[in-house]
Amino acid sequence: MKDAIKKKIMEFQKNEITEHEIYRILAKRVGGKNGEILKKISLDEKKHYMQWKKYTGEDVKPSRFAIFKYSLLQRIFGITFAVKLMERGEENAEKAYEDISREIPEAKSILEDEFEHEDMLLKMLDERKISYLGSMVLGINDAMVELTGALAGLTFALENARVTGFVGFITGMAASLSMASSDYLSKKSEGGNPVRAAFYTGIAYLITVILLILPYFLLNDYRMALFFTICMAIFVIYIFTFFIAVVKDMIFWKLFMEMAAISMGIAFISFLIGWSIRVFFNIQI
Repeated sequence: MKDAIKKKIMEFQKNEITEHEIYRILAKRVGGKNGEILKKISLDEKKHYMQWKKYTGEDVKPSRFAIFKYSLLQRIFGITFAVKLMERGEENAEKAYEDISREIPEAKSILEDEFEHEDMLLKMLDERKISYLGSMVLGINDAMVELTGALAGLTFALENARVTGFVGFITGMAASLSMASSDYLSKKSEGGNPVRAAFYTGIAYLITVILLILPYFLLNDYRMALFFTICMAIFVIYIFTFFIAVVKDMIFWKLFMEMAAISMGIAFISFLIGWSIRVFFNIQI
């Protein structure tokens, strides 16, 4: 066997044994139906590792950093996000598997197992957090559009960072309670879990409100406060749309650009309204 091919196979081995360990750890952590699914995937990864080992005759240690990373992601974003993100990384190995299959035909069957069997199992994952993703999207999206726009308008109407921050906080708190109650009534009429849906919507909105108004309490210059608020809004949109794109198998950049364009467009229009009101009514604070 050529050294280059052996080196590539050993990389495959490392990926397989690493994912075996990750799935094994996650299976123990989550338990139940999801735990059984992850345990089966873990065993499949170990089987693939042993298949590759037949050609190299060597053992390979797993990546401790990858195990730590995906364990941490599971803690923060949930099991569905962690495992789907990991499987996305496997898609990059498709061409490498196909190249190796010219030398080792068995690689083709391993590839099919990776991209068909595991995909089927991952679709069986059932996570309560993801089932309320729509409520979180609603909360984040409304907070981004409404509060970013309101802050932009208030900033140039009031020209005072601290006052704008307090007004934004009051507005955001009222809006978060309003959104939570609206989602409660909506889910109650649909037969879902209204309390949990309202909780996710309200918390998502409230966290976003705090992140957006924070610069107004940390900075004295209202222009700089608005600048950092817009940067924070774009950052939150980036994180949340990436989360949605992974768990829902959507195109990230298209989703991100759409949400960012809406939020920043409303902010710009609100800025013009706030500036016009200050000039027209000669508001001085």
